[in-house]
Amino acid sequence: MFITTTEIVPGHSYAILGVVQGAVVQSKHIGRDFMAGLKTIVGGEIKGYTEMLHEARAIATRRMCEQAAQMGADGVVGVRYATSAVVQNAAEVLAYGTAVKLLDASSQEPPAA
Repeated sequence: MFITTTEIVPGHSYAILGVVQGAVVQSKHIGRDFMAGLKTIVGGEIKGYTEMLHEARAIATRRMCEQAAQMGADGVVGVRYATSAVVQNAAEVLAYGTAVKLLDASSQEPPAA
């Protein structure tokens, strides 16, 4: 399964199967929240939240790809991410794009990134 943020895959033709998405709402445990609160006082990167969002993007991407695979897709084009706060100290990450099926017989391998 390939994913790309571009709308086209040069050198390949494909059929559009439909929109796919994956979402997750994630938070950090209370210890990380406490340390993040202290970090806001002195400034700088809040590594716990950076890690949380990285993990959430990976989960959302995996879920999007699983949905695409269920549709018989070879890949997802036009991938985008959206993030929003759902409740205090929890964020939703949404990954979405268009599932596609490659039409070229020689293109069973994912296109080079």
